[in-house]
Amino acid sequence: MMLKYSEMLLDRASNQRKSPEWLATQKNNNSRWVLTHADQNYFSQADNAPLFLTLEAVQQLNLEDAVFLGLDENNDNTPYFALDLTHVDDVLVAAFLLEGEFSDLRKVAVILDNQSASLLALARGLGFWHRSHGFCGRCGTANKSATAGHARLCTNPDCQHQTFPRTDPAVIMIVRKQFPDGIERCLLGRQVEWPEGVYSTLAGFVDPGETLETAVAREVQEESGISVTNVQYLASQPWPFPSSIMLGFIADASSDDIQVDKHEIDDARWFSRVEIQAFGEWGDEAPGFKVPRVDSISRYLIDHWVSLGD
Repeated sequence: MMLKYSEMLLDRASNQRKSPEWLATQKNNNSRWVLTHADQNYFSQADNAPLFLTLEAVQQLNLEDAVFLGLDENNDNTPYFALDLTHVDDVLVAAFLLEGEFSDLRKVAVILDNQSASLLALARGLGFWHRSHGFCGRCGTANKSATAGHARLCTNPDCQHQTFPRTDPAVIMIVRKQFPDGIERCLLGRQVEWPEGVYSTLAGFVDPGETLETAVAREVQEESGISVTNVQYLASQPWPFPSSIMLGFIADASSDDIQVDKHEIDDARWFSRVEIQAFGEWGDEAPGFKVPRVDSISRYLIDHWVSLGD
């Protein structure tokens, strides 16, 4: 199964994009332009289809800081660029709202093909990174976009420090345990800000100097008081919401007495496969337990465990 946001098939042309001359040739009538605004993507008002604009449609915008996303090798090497309109004049933004709307990608992703969702996620992630790295971390001088939007360059001639897009690794895990009644159960928790009834897999960021397996064990222990062994990697998912990659694992619990750290999560419980199969979906208004969104690796891990059977 291909996880959502993990099928970005564009050729990123990492070497060619370093050339300003080559990049200028790609801003042609065959190019397509992806708009973002305040971490939202641009969709059709009629059917929520993603809108990929022509060069003519974006000519009124400043194209100098456009981020080159890549070439569509399956479609005549069509170049794709991203433009973030967050700090663009409201009058210019309003013109685009006549044809489309800016919406949360995660609310629309379920109806998108994976390649489109992956491309939009990349554009969103890079837009956030540019906005959050406006100044040099060494000398405090303003940065400018460089290398077709895949670097930020300090404008201080005595510094010229380059910053590159960051990706924060986070582990996410389905923890299982065989109980004395012969039923295998998995450990799920919930955050207080989630919709009522939603339970998901535990997760957390990797600390400096620790292995991924150690991070899994530490996060589970910190959040639930459960000890784990036999940590095994399953899958990964880009997660530019805003700047992570999720590394999915399955692990065996060596204890079962849950001690929730309320500073970490709101609650944690053991659930059987039968119980999970009766869960509702994220967004359901009916009372009861609910699984996480279908676009997430947490949902993938839960579905994977359920499919293994007792």
